[in-house]
Amino acid sequence: MPARCRRKAWSRRWWSATTRIGAPARPRRLPPGETGELAIRGPNVFQGYWVRPEDSARGVVDGFFLTGDIGRMDAEGFFFLTDRKKDMILSGGFNVYPRVIEDAVHEHPDVLDCAVIGVPDDYRGQVAKAFATLRPGATPFTLEGLRVFLADRLGEHELPAALEFRDALPRTPVGKLAKLDLIEEERGRSAAA
Repeated sequence: MPARCRRKAWSRRWWSATTRIGAPARPRRLPPGETGELAIRGPNVFQGYWVRPEDSARGVVDGFFLTGDIGRMDAEGFFFLTDRKKDMILSGGFNVYPRVIEDAVHEHPDVLDCAVIGVPDDYRGQVAKAFATLRPGATPFTLEGLRVFLADRLGEHELPAALEFRDALPRTPVGKLAKLDLIEEERGRSAAA
């Protein structure tokens, strides 16, 4: 593999644009290796929303368009995307990225597919809940069994606090996981309780 390419890297800096990783909620540049929101500016990047100054003020900071993508940049300028900012779970003061948890849960030999969302928690604000489908012939396991499996793959604050098995996970017409459907179901359960 050429030195200028990186496996699983999204891209390298562009000649026509300035790209940086910024701290979420604070417009400051982060050093290589730190996780933050991808921000980009250049002549080929839009400058704001048409007739929507409030949205432009939120989406364009110091001339940089905030993409909503969370990731990191390595020392050589390669970008690695982690998740979407809107999917991030705020748990006990920690930023928890569902994609990281999903990748770890997918390593379980009995799991065919999974999705992770944030659900309300009285103590932490939000905690991760995993929805999983099992491989044919696999038997359901407990939340504690999953947490033991994930213990050396995730931090304590990232471990799911709830687990639900499904025959199938909801999907959009193009086949992507429909996490909004799961979030709405959880809101409905909370309202009914």
